[in-house]
Amino acid sequence: MRSEAAPQPGDLERFVSAGKGRGLRARRRYAVGELLFSCPAYASVLTVSERGSHCDGCFARKEDLSKCGRCKQAFYCNVECQKEDWPMHKLECSAMCTFGQSWNPSETVRLTARILAKQKTNPERTQSEKLLAVKEFESHLDKLDNEKRELIQNDIAALHHFYSKHLEYPDNDALVVLFAQVNCNGFTIEDEELSHLGSAIFPDVALMNHSCCPNVIVTYKGTLAEVRAVKEIEPGEEVFTSYIDLLYPTEDRNDRLRDSYFFNCDCRECVTKDKDKEKLEIRELNVPPSAQAVWDMIKYARNVIEEFRRAKHYKYILYHLFTGFLNYFIPPSELLEICELSLDKMGALFEDSNVYMLHMMYQAMGVCLYVQDWEGALRYGQKIIRPYSKHYPSYSLNVASMWLKLGRLYMTLENRTAGVKALKKAIAIMEVAHGKDHPYISEIKKELEDH
Repeated sequence: MRSEAAPQPGDLERFVSAGKGRGLRARRRYAVGELLFSCPAYASVLTVSERGSHCDGCFARKEDLSKCGRCKQAFYCNVECQKEDWPMHKLECSAMCTFGQSWNPSETVRLTARILAKQKTNPERTQSEKLLAVKEFESHLDKLDNEKRELIQNDIAALHHFYSKHLEYPDNDALVVLFAQVNCNGFTIEDEELSHLGSAIFPDVALMNHSCCPNVIVTYKGTLAEVRAVKEIEPGEEVFTSYIDLLYPTEDRNDRLRDSYFFNCDCRECVTKDKDKEKLEIRELNVPPSAQAVWDMIKYARNVIEEFRRAKHYKYILYHLFTGFLNYFIPPSELLEICELSLDKMGALFEDSNVYMLHMMYQAMGVCLYVQDWEGALRYGQKIIRPYSKHYPSYSLNVASMWLKLGRLYMTLENRTAGVKALKKAIAIMEVAHGKDHPYISEIKKELEDH
């Protein structure tokens, strides 16, 4: 298949966006599915749990990777990948040998260490910084509360503890700024099923502002970020991506934006709140629930979601397969029971299409996948997919990922007709979001051929 044409210099420009600061603007028309630009990672780090299945250098998913002869914990496609990654891997290699099982810096600390090393060895502007330099990143330092500042100080302490041999540290104030910049501008690299692969810095991608009705989507080809149009974009139009999961209602989305990025969104979706009623759908009951009863249930649902999110933030999770479900060191059977009890309680008022119900179904599906209860996972996935298709924007990776999971489950359960249909729906979205020549699409098409 012929590769798409490379974007031309000057097709996009940095500009001052009213009320938003810096932004990115199109200088020509872009069609749906067209590549606006790509950006190699300025720095990237593979998550520890994916070591052995993905190359630590290029993030390629392969079998029979070669391991680092010294630490035996980093894996590579070949000698070339290993040599290219050595300036970054050497930050950790000897430390992993020294600390053994006690080597456990957070992913944010690991990524920040690599940024410091990159700034030392490559002080000039890189290919990742054509429009925005790392040193220009917003830190929002003045908006950090005491809890966030304490977390940063903990990360700084870990940086000093685990990275003493190959790093030269700036002073504490400069490190606070850098960690704040990474927290606001870092990216999570995910695979085709949205499982977490690692973290990275993509400066030019970070230039884009947020909208809850974005006109582009960011996907990854290894450690290369690619930005494609999911709506037609006209000359002079600002390019918007989404910083957050768009499933949730307006108030929840803006709570998340304020907490992580320190602003409120004023996009059309947030101003009109058009989708909120459907996203918060209430059951038709003989006696309609009071407004207070509905509000109390919403608060309960938000608390459940925050518990899962907080666990992820503080690294209490380790098990993740397919959906990356959260495990508070509780046996899967008990975790599934927690999900089901939450669903029973919320289901007294909420329709199954209510986004809070969908959130808990997604977690339950993840548990079923982990314990290889394929029928149970399929039952949850079948309940999730249609509301997802209604609540998410067109060409959503969340919808594509769910069709993909369903297709693979159907194939596992030997329902080829339903499997082919689901996988083709996933491909249709991914060809726009990822580009028709993406390796993930080739892999899925091979799955179809093999079955």
